[in-house]
Amino acid sequence: MKTMELPAMAVKRLKFKALATDNDECVNVLKKRFNQTAPDLVWASDITYIRAGGKFYHLCVVIDLFSRKIISYKISAHPDAQLAKDAFLAAYNKRKPKSLMFHSDRGSQYTAFSFRTLLDNCSVVQSFSKRGHPYDNAVVESFFKFLKTEETNRRNYQTLKELELSIFKYIEGYYNSKRPHSSLGYLTPNEAEANFYSQT
Repeated sequence: MKTMELPAMAVKRLKFKALATDNDECVNVLKKRFNQTAPDLVWASDITYIRAGGKFYHLCVVIDLFSRKIISYKISAHPDAQLAKDAFLAAYNKRKPKSLMFHSDRGSQYTAFSFRTLLDNCSVVQSFSKRGHPYDNAVVESFFKFLKTEETNRRNYQTLKELELSIFKYIEGYYNSKRPHSSLGYLTPNEAEANFYSQT
């Protein structure tokens, strides 16, 4: 790595301070049941930021908890409810789930009236992590850790186009198709889904 002038891959585990209790309508329905029995039963989502060309852009992903597959993602300069809606609709229109739970943290994008109305109109059950408990959304947090240590933190993006191409190559060219997961018996997300559908 030193010879190739590659930066070190930081794997330091972050410490979070948990807040006390939940006392509002944002209920944690999922309760860390990350291992699902079929695709399109539970999707999880979150937003992270990545720097490119002196600006911060925001990446929203939607992950199927059965296969750990990234089924949609969107990048925007604005971390607003529209970003979350665009990512959800891209996944929803692609997969057409019949009975779905959607889990996220309590970011303003996901608690916004327009986003919650969208899920209601699609008959989707919404679930939220407890306040101050990022491990309630551990699958997405884990994806972002791998994305940054394996890809984005090792690059210096000059333009949004460079960032978009890098994210596309990582997700479609590596993560979904080539990266094995211990939780899947060391199958890739694509393999896990293919196995499921070949047996049904």
